[in-house]
Amino acid sequence: MTRITVQFTCTECGTTSGRWLGRCPGCAAFGTLVEELHGSDVGPSVEALTPMRLGEVSADEAERIPTGVFELDRVLGGGLVPASLVLVGGEPGVGKSTLLLTALGAIARGGRRALLVTGEESVAQVSLRAARLGGADTVEILAETELDAVCATLEKERPDVCVIDSVQTLHSAALGSAPGSVAQVREAAGRLLRVAKEAGVATILVGHVTKDGAVAGPRVLEHLVDCVLQFEGDRYQEHRILRATKNRFGSTNELGVFEMTAGGLVGVPDPSQLFGSTHPGEIGAAVGCVLEGTRPILLEVQALVAPTDLAMPRRVATGVEPRRLAMIVAVLGRHAGVALASADVFVNVAGGVKIEEPGADLAVALAIASAARGASVLEGLAAFGEIGLTGRLRAASQAERRLDECAKLGIAAVVAPAGTPARESLRVADAETLREAIKAGLGTPAAVREAAA
Repeated sequence: MTRITVQFTCTECGTTSGRWLGRCPGCAAFGTLVEELHGSDVGPSVEALTPMRLGEVSADEAERIPTGVFELDRVLGGGLVPASLVLVGGEPGVGKSTLLLTALGAIARGGRRALLVTGEESVAQVSLRAARLGGADTVEILAETELDAVCATLEKERPDVCVIDSVQTLHSAALGSAPGSVAQVREAAGRLLRVAKEAGVATILVGHVTKDGAVAGPRVLEHLVDCVLQFEGDRYQEHRILRATKNRFGSTNELGVFEMTAGGLVGVPDPSQLFGSTHPGEIGAAVGCVLEGTRPILLEVQALVAPTDLAMPRRVATGVEPRRLAMIVAVLGRHAGVALASADVFVNVAGGVKIEEPGADLAVALAIASAARGASVLEGLAAFGEIGLTGRLRAASQAERRLDECAKLGIAAVVAPAGTPARESLRVADAETLREAIKAGLGTPAAVREAAA
């Protein structure tokens, strides 16, 4: 016997309420509660189960499935884990379907079964893309949006890897809401999770994103899956960034860099040469060495300082956290003698990369100081280090790996906090304070050699 009840569910966090509210009690968002019909089945009683001790559980790690795309494997932590559920989000046109079709083709060529369930495109459209990319002829495809049919197919065929493009197009006839609603997305994710675990199918869900860049649908969707990948980049630019915001089987700090070509997305094995190049004598540009997971990357940080007549000067950041930029500007004015109180400050990280670690503070400060004083950073110089509110520099993590990356790409000198280990082929200028670092980075070459000595 099924009893139908009416509930209101928040589209942001999934909180349910028995009546409509203007403000969600869970996440405090306004106007996010939508009406849903829920059915409850009253069945026979279930027998109690006997729990196991953790020491009795076999913890043999299953062999990962390589996707054939090195940058994707890096972000996943070495490949797909069997019976895992992965959610991939990104703006329309960024290349999600292209990347996953390339991975499915490589998996199929490796002797494993790969299935693509498409709900947004026809079989003919996918075939045209596969012909352009090449190597995806052995990928199996199914054009279906009925959730029951998709789950039944996975239980019967049991492929090694399955891609659902996209989860918002699936719908269940048992629910009265339209495809893409909170109830439909939650039901589809829950059903696919159970099928993936029971049938041992590594499943990848493609999700739509909101205008803020977050995965559309209830927040419970991100809690259900094992891994959440975010595909970033502008459709009008050729480079894309793939990062993990959640990963139960690996690190969330890894970064994958791709380049869009006529033959699809191609991984960039050495992004430092791509993003870390500057023109000699250019004012307002500095090279910073940041750490993304286990990968050190050289990035060009650009800054522009312009006089303003506004009562409150603007601090605009692209690729840098705005509050951290405001802190760096304040420390520059208070402890380094760089007057910025009556100037607008604009900072941009080349290539569309987002910097999240504090080790890039010194490179941002050098770029701003260069733009404010009209003096270029010394040629062949890189910088890394965290800036404190007192104007002192704090050591950055894994400094040796950063120095190795700088030496590999021909960097002549590095400005870093005091205590950074030296290198034979690399001059390291130790700086206790931000004022000393700016003097070494914008001074004469002799000043750098003197500081390194």
